[in-house]
Amino acid sequence: MGIFSSIIAIFNPRIAKCIDPPSVPKEDNPLRIGILGAAAIAPPAVILPARSHPGVVIQAVAARDEKRARLFAAKHGIPLVFSTYQQMLDSPDIDAIYNPLPNGLHFEWTMKALKAGKHVLLEKPSSSTSEETRQMFALASERKLVLLEAFHYRFHPANQKFREMATDGTLGKLLSIEVRMALLDGFFNKNDIRFNYDLGGGATTDMGCYTISYARWLAGSEPTVEFARPDIFTGRPQIDRAMTADLVFHPPSQSTPVHAKIQCDLAQPWRWGILPRLPDMTVTATCEKGKIILDGFPLPTLLHSLTIVETNQPKRSETCHRFQGEGAIGEEWWTTYRYQLEAFVDKVRGREPQLWISGEDSVAQMKVLEAVYAKSGLEPRPASTYKP
Repeated sequence: MGIFSSIIAIFNPRIAKCIDPPSVPKEDNPLRIGILGAAAIAPPAVILPARSHPGVVIQAVAARDEKRARLFAAKHGIPLVFSTYQQMLDSPDIDAIYNPLPNGLHFEWTMKALKAGKHVLLEKPSSSTSEETRQMFALASERKLVLLEAFHYRFHPANQKFREMATDGTLGKLLSIEVRMALLDGFFNKNDIRFNYDLGGGATTDMGCYTISYARWLAGSEPTVEFARPDIFTGRPQIDRAMTADLVFHPPSQSTPVHAKIQCDLAQPWRWGILPRLPDMTVTATCEKGKIILDGFPLPTLLHSLTIVETNQPKRSETCHRFQGEGAIGEEWWTTYRYQLEAFVDKVRGREPQLWISGEDSVAQMKVLEAVYAKSGLEPRPASTYKP
């Protein structure tokens, strides 16, 4: 444990292990993962989670800038470096690929990885179009390979408990959903790939895909997009800095519709131009007999609260860092990404994961994302020029 995490451990051992997880001995023949690109998301998403998984090693990284790849590998203790993506895909020393490349490159390099016989953990959104997503999962099925779109939040017990509480009928029928994700202006550089249309950028494809995914997961059905309004990134008419959309679901489990509002903002303006706004990462489920609010849903290991406001009952708040019951997996310091990695490895090894996200789910997710852009009046994100 490093000095920083050792200091944190004095006050909160859970968070200390979350940001600096312990290393464990590795099994014989662990799953060897290669990372496409020296992306900033790779350490929290796979490198740190792999430390505490006995069945995984991060074997390689490939980047178009070989010097950058070597610096990245040295920093994170990765033994192999490839100067091209294809070299890593062709290597017999790699079993699976983590693909955190810009959205517009997801289709090409996931298809190439699958053709090379590699399992793929794919960052969200899965691609730029629902047809691309359909093709990727069709190829994975044909080759009997595992492909998972990395909506990591679903694998954590806090989010699963929230969903259960909102849908088990204790508070009556689910009436409405609101999912909000917003960060302060300046959090991302103006030249960040999130604001690059050619690479599939925009608020809806970035944080917005979480809001759509969560609403769909809660409702258990697919929506009609009734309204969508973008706030345009200054000087880039096809890039949504923010998006607000209204969705209507008709869950098969109830006769009444569920209305959902999703809001995402990559650069929320300061109040009166001088006061910063706090990040907003909240999902609210309103039911007949009350409502439930989960604050901090994307990274609940660091901080979250579940607030239950039930009719004629005192408000109460709680947290959930572990699954309960016989055979429950995980530790209270496991991140959403660590739970996700557990599921991915289980699936590759032929074991039944605690939860899974199907290809059909990922295709349906992209169709809703496309519908939001269509309703907003913005152009769809450009399809890949790669032809399989």
